[in-house]
Amino acid sequence: MSRQPNIVFILADDLGYADLSCYGRQDYQTPALDRLASQGMRFTHAYANSAVCTATRVAFMTGRYQYRLPIGLEEPLQGRAIGLPPEHPTLPSLLRDRGYHTSLVGKWHLGDLPDYCPLNSGFDEFWGIRGGGVDYFTHRHLGKNDLWDGTENIERTGYLTELLAERAVQVLEERAAAGQPFFLNLNFTAPHWPWEAPDAAGKAESDRLTAKDDPIPIIHWDGGDMATYAAMVRSLDLACEHVIEALDRLRLANETIVVFTSDNGGERFSDMWPFNGRKTELLEGGLRVPAIVRWPGVAAPGSESEAQVMTMDWLPTFLAAAGGSPDPEFPSDGIDIRGAIAGGAIPERGLFFRFGNHDQRAARIGRMKYLRIAGNEFLFDIVADPMERGNLKARQPEVFARLIAEWEAWNRTMLPPDPEAGRHGFTGAELADYFGVDS
Repeated sequence: MSRQPNIVFILADDLGYADLSCYGRQDYQTPALDRLASQGMRFTHAYANSAVCTATRVAFMTGRYQYRLPIGLEEPLQGRAIGLPPEHPTLPSLLRDRGYHTSLVGKWHLGDLPDYCPLNSGFDEFWGIRGGGVDYFTHRHLGKNDLWDGTENIERTGYLTELLAERAVQVLEERAAAGQPFFLNLNFTAPHWPWEAPDAAGKAESDRLTAKDDPIPIIHWDGGDMATYAAMVRSLDLACEHVIEALDRLRLANETIVVFTSDNGGERFSDMWPFNGRKTELLEGGLRVPAIVRWPGVAAPGSESEAQVMTMDWLPTFLAAAGGSPDPEFPSDGIDIRGAIAGGAIPERGLFFRFGNHDQRAARIGRMKYLRIAGNEFLFDIVADPMERGNLKARQPEVFARLIAEWEAWNRTMLPPDPEAGRHGFTGAELADYFGVDS
């Protein structure tokens, strides 16, 4: 690419590590994303910054550990009057400074409009939902429509995954005609609950949930099955196919970086093999995510990398590709991973995590991982033992002590936990049951 590359960043919601067939899913196929992987690089040691969505999205937007900002302590954001500070530099605002047009299509979940609108944080346009999830057919949550065009609440008919893809294609068509480099952040809600397929059965399930005497029916305690989940992921794959085909049709593919990944590990119907754990847990299943990069001239077709990369790395990487760098007053905790995308190595570093429920802590350095959960502490060789079964803390006490010390040194540079974070909008019992938060 001789010019600044366009960037299309596609984020799935609650997609498990092995939920794509190119990562091992066997009961359905994801041909579009498999093809994307065959055209670029597939990371096998990619981590979300958190085991829940709001926190990871803060890290993506800022390129920093989410615990540096109050909004990053929300696990997840649920109804509090807090959000991403408009004055904080973000990936879209920094790209806009480099001459990019910036678009967000899909889920925001970083604060309510109008105070914390995406348009206040560097996006030139926003079309999607501001909260954590909606019904796929009615686009409603807590009794209110949550579909927005900028700051205007809008009504549309259709299955949300398909509507977001249609809007993304429209954005690409407009950008192709403009001749200006662009950043499209496409945040799907799929395959996040409610468990509704894009068919008549899914619409019937939507009608059933709407008719329930329940203020938050979309959490969907009594719904879903493997067939429905498969249909939702296949719909996501088809939506990505429409976007990728639009890049080809508009002759943008050779000058566009395409990244596909997830905001955290999977949910109840996900496949996380060979890992244990799920969303809200710092076991590998809650943190390890698929990550596919098609970058013409950089990522070799059909390549794989075991480099340890993290959500916050995308900001410095994209800015470097655009000829820029992070704001020096808000230095990135992530690193430029173009070397890994090109098939090389990146410097070894520690990756650090924490999660409020059960006082979870984790650190990965090299092949070793420290984990604390519910008062129990572990040391794993995560390469030899990806299922986190063999506790090595007694056999390798020096390594165990070193990882704890490094985690504690890192944690001292972060904001302390907020005991109120993530606890609003649901009852304590519901939070305990679903989000894994003590009531």
